[in-house]
Amino acid sequence: MPAPPPPPSISLSILLLRTSISRALGLDSSTPKHQPPIITHLRVPGTGKIGANLGKKTAALPAGCGIVAVKEGDKFRTAFLDAVQSEMEDLIKANHSVKSFQVTRQTYESNFGKIGYDDSNSGILDKRKKKKKTKKDKDGKEIIEPEVDPMTDILNVVYVPGVYFGVAAGPVCATTGEIETLTVSRGERDSMVVLGRDCSVTVSFTAGGLDAPAAAVLGEEEINKVNLKEDGAAYPAEPSLGKHGSALNDQFSKPPTPPPVSDVTSGIEKASIDPNAEMVVNPWDVAGEIDYNKLIEKFGSQEIDIPLLLRIESAIRKIGKVTTLHPWIRRSIFFSHRDMNKILDCVESGKPFYLYTGRGPSSAAMHLGHLVPFMMTRWLQEAFDVPLVVQMTDDEKFLWKGVYNDGDDNLDHYRGLTIENAKDIIACGFIKEKTFLFSDCEYVGSMYPNIVRIWKSVTYSTAKAMFGFEGHSNIGQSAFPAIQAAPSFPSSFPVVLDAGRDSKMACLIPCAIDQDPYFRMTRDVAHKLTPKDHPLGGKPALFHSKFFPPLQGATGKMSSSDDSSAIFLTDDGEEIARKIKSYAYSGGQETSKLQKEKGANLEMDVSYQWLRFFLDDDAELEKIGKDYGSGSGEFWATGMVKNRLIGILQEMVKEHQERRSKVTNEVVGEWMEERKLSF
Repeated sequence: MPAPPPPPSISLSILLLRTSISRALGLDSSTPKHQPPIITHLRVPGTGKIGANLGKKTAALPAGCGIVAVKEGDKFRTAFLDAVQSEMEDLIKANHSVKSFQVTRQTYESNFGKIGYDDSNSGILDKRKKKKKTKKDKDGKEIIEPEVDPMTDILNVVYVPGVYFGVAAGPVCATTGEIETLTVSRGERDSMVVLGRDCSVTVSFTAGGLDAPAAAVLGEEEINKVNLKEDGAAYPAEPSLGKHGSALNDQFSKPPTPPPVSDVTSGIEKASIDPNAEMVVNPWDVAGEIDYNKLIEKFGSQEIDIPLLLRIESAIRKIGKVTTLHPWIRRSIFFSHRDMNKILDCVESGKPFYLYTGRGPSSAAMHLGHLVPFMMTRWLQEAFDVPLVVQMTDDEKFLWKGVYNDGDDNLDHYRGLTIENAKDIIACGFIKEKTFLFSDCEYVGSMYPNIVRIWKSVTYSTAKAMFGFEGHSNIGQSAFPAIQAAPSFPSSFPVVLDAGRDSKMACLIPCAIDQDPYFRMTRDVAHKLTPKDHPLGGKPALFHSKFFPPLQGATGKMSSSDDSSAIFLTDDGEEIARKIKSYAYSGGQETSKLQKEKGANLEMDVSYQWLRFFLDDDAELEKIGKDYGSGSGEFWATGMVKNRLIGILQEMVKEHQERRSKVTNEVVGEWMEERKLSF
């Protein structure tokens, strides 16, 4: 039989603890997988313990919580508990209203997604369908135990506007203020904070207000009237670093461990920017207000200026496949380069070059941020009539994100994602006869001689300084940059490009500006892998883009794990409209009157910035910008601009889905077959 539910104040206390822990560490409150709370109020009134698994993504965590258990008296432990306590006290003092309703687990998960924790053992079930399951103990003796069918669970769903949306262990109070007091225990054994390899935390607590009445449970008619966004609830839960957690991070801040290095174009989706911070742009961190002119100066690249634009346009017109520059080049979305002039020298003198881009398969569903670099690469392939190699770094994703325990691993999971992502890439419209997609796990043998040469050419001190490797980095991570660099050299493709070590074929890499450091390393050693008379001295050329903003704008972060930050290629038209209307950050004014007087801030408005990417018509874009920026004309208000963007995205994503539906596993196999490309 399930345990009796805790008092309403204890159930609500658990929810506030979850929120406070997440805020203190700057994590998404829906991400931590919380263990069932241990309620001890029958023995000691008002007490309990809650555990939370914070997952593998710990880049947001402050220093002091990366590798060892935090002991009694440790400064971070004390500061962390202080921050949690303060966050809880603020939530209680605010006296937030609390709403509650009950649904089956199946209904909940079909509407709101899977819950990230399970309170089934804490009294939230009204019905349990039991099956018999057999397993063996250590001595080999069979044990029969009940198994729960979770689809019959009746869940208590709790909704605190602007604070929490999720499942509770039982009935909750009507307001947060009815808890009266909520105290984190400070004893060495009663209160544990363990932030090590498992990234987990356990907190003991004592709550007051045990006789507080439960909130009324909403009926079906009232549930239908609930509008989570209009009521200001954080659903889907968005990362919220509380003010006390901010102080914690300020006190114990350190650079995060570098993320995967191989996705050549991954930086194009980054825009987690604190406008008040000092500008930082590197492969694993983007902060502050981005000044692209300063970036060019800092990185030592060159601006894509008007003379270069005219030269590119002249070159592609002579080739005759396209007649005008891509809008992203005209609009300075691609703004910086390395050796693009020398690539044009090759074009004008009839010397060959090829394109190289990549994709790290971390999820089956790609979003628009992933699609953008492939759209640019597709245009370059058509405009210059050149071959393309696309590196699928399933090995790298396993090295950084994979699981390996006692001989069992999930490497095949990432190899499977390679196939799914390849379908989206093929659906972008590349020329099959000129395109080779390859999985590192399958193709590394052909690249291996160049990988070894790069390893030999780059010292560990250089790699450590450039990529931030630390003692806990596995040796595969330390070795991987050479694997990303290898496709920059044509001799890595002896069959595909019909190239040996004497090949003088040049390479052009379209990528976001934050990926530049990887290829600076490559360019530093390139002369050791190519002939002396190579037109670029063996170095790959770079074509840099600006960052593609997430829906939340300058204060948000585009992520495959945050459904509200991006438009996914699997989203239908209704979902696209909902996301744009609900989440796209507006640069418009607070009232219609102010909007008509002052107009919108186009630089901050996500809908307008996305139109700069996806609206091809320059004249229409100019009109929208003029109307919206001045608060007059057809597109004077945010709603009109969002509706125009919605229409464009719905059509674009639908067409992509139709093309992708025709790409079978067999078709992917044809594109990934090692064969000589046409050029």
